[in-house]
Amino acid sequence: MKEDPTLERHFKGHKDTVTCCHFNPNMKQLATSSMDATVMVWNFKPQMRAYRFLGHKDSVMSVKFSPSGHLIASASRDRTIRLWIPSVKGESTVFKAHTNTVRSVDFSADGQSLVSASDDKTVKLWTVHRQKFQASLNGHVNWVKTAKFSSDGRMVASGSDDKTLKLWDIASKQCIHTFFEHTGFINAVEFHPSGTSVASANSDSSVKLWDLRMNKLLQHYQSHGSAVNSVSFHPSGNFLLTASTDTTLKIMDLLEGRLCFTLHGHKGPAIAAAFSGTGEYFASGGADEQVMVWKTNFSGEDAAPPAPKPSKKEHVHRAVDSNILNVEKGPKQVEKQVTVLAQPKDCTVSDPEPVNVGPALFSLPTNTATLMEQETNPNENSIFATTTSLEPQSIPPQLAATLEHMVGQLDVLTQTVSILEQRLTMTENKLKECLDNQQIISLQIKPND
Repeated sequence: MKEDPTLERHFKGHKDTVTCCHFNPNMKQLATSSMDATVMVWNFKPQMRAYRFLGHKDSVMSVKFSPSGHLIASASRDRTIRLWIPSVKGESTVFKAHTNTVRSVDFSADGQSLVSASDDKTVKLWTVHRQKFQASLNGHVNWVKTAKFSSDGRMVASGSDDKTLKLWDIASKQCIHTFFEHTGFINAVEFHPSGTSVASANSDSSVKLWDLRMNKLLQHYQSHGSAVNSVSFHPSGNFLLTASTDTTLKIMDLLEGRLCFTLHGHKGPAIAAAFSGTGEYFASGGADEQVMVWKTNFSGEDAAPPAPKPSKKEHVHRAVDSNILNVEKGPKQVEKQVTVLAQPKDCTVSDPEPVNVGPALFSLPTNTATLMEQETNPNENSIFATTTSLEPQSIPPQLAATLEHMVGQLDVLTQTVSILEQRLTMTENKLKECLDNQQIISLQIKPND
C-alpha cells in the first residue's frame, strides 16, 4: 500500500533558480546547482554546515555525485565542467572543450567517465582520473539539453532542441538509433534501472517511455499542464518522478501505467527532481530557490523490483498501438493530491551558515587557514570531512594570475581556430561550387565547337 509522500526538510541558501539536485550515494549529503553560479552540498546530519562551492562564472545547469560519492561534477553556462571534492577545501579542476553553455553532466556507473551535453550541439566524453577529453558525439542539429549513461556504461542517451532522442554506442562512438517522434524540445532523459527503456521529459508537457529492444514508444503520459523539466526513476523501476513548469511534481506508477501522486510544494516552476539511491527519499528544486527533501513512504512491496510479468490491471485506455499506454489527463484519472501545508524544519534557521568554499584551479583559498586545520584534525563532532587533495593549492599569486591569463588566451585561440575552420569549410564549399559550375559551362561549350 502506498502512503502519501511527506515533505521532510527544505533548504534555503541559493539566491536564484535551483537547476539540478543529486543525492550522495552514502545518503549523507545532497548536491544542488543553481542559476546563482554556485554548487551547494547540504548535509543531512544536524548542525553540519552546508558547503557553497564558488568557481563557476555563470549559471550552473547540472550537478552529479560520482558513484563513490568522493567527487562532484558540475556543468555551467561559462562553458566549463568542474570536478570538485565535496569538502571544505573545495578544490576543483576545470574541463574545457565545449564552445557554448554546458547543459548537463553525468558519471558512468564505474565512475571512470563523464558525459556532457552542450548548446554547441555536441555530446562529449571525458576520462575522470586522467581528466582528459576523450571524444565528441556529433549528430544533433540544435542545442543538446541532456545526456545520460546507461547503467552498464555501454550507451549514452541524449535529448535535444532538435526534438530528437539519440542513442549512442560508447565503443564505436556512433549513433545507433534516433527517436524522431517528439513534438517538443527534450529537456531531460533517464535510463530505466533495467536498461531496457529510456524516459524523456518534454517541453510539450509530455513524458514518454521508449522501449530500447523494439525501438518503440512504450508509454505516454500527458499529465502536466506545462513543460516537463526533469525525470527520475525509482531504483525499483516501478515509479517515475517528474518536475514541471506548472509548479508540481508527479509520481507515475509504471506497472499500472497511471498517475499516482501530484505534489504541490514549490511556489514557482519545479525544475529539478531526483530519487535517492535507496528510493526512500526524493529531492526537488525550483525557481522559488528552495530545495525540498521528501520521503516516498512506499511500502516494501511497492518498492520491490519489477515482476517478470506485467500487471494485468490497467487504469488507462489502450492507444491504437497495443504496445503504447496513453495516460490522459482529466477528471477520470485516479490520483492523490499532496499539498504542503505545514512547513518542515527550515535547515537554515538553527543550522550554521553555509561555508563558502571552492577555490578553482589556479586560484588560492582565502581565509581558510583555520578551516584547513580543522579538516586535517577531524573528530566525530567535527563539521568537516576529510578528503585527499585533488590538486595542489600552493601556487604563488603572480604565477596564478599568469596561468589564468594563459588559459584566457588559449580560450581565445580555441575560438579563433573554430572560426577559421568554419570559414575554411565555407571557402571549400564555394570553391567546389565554382568548379562544378565551370565543368557545366565547359560541357555546354563543347557541343557548340
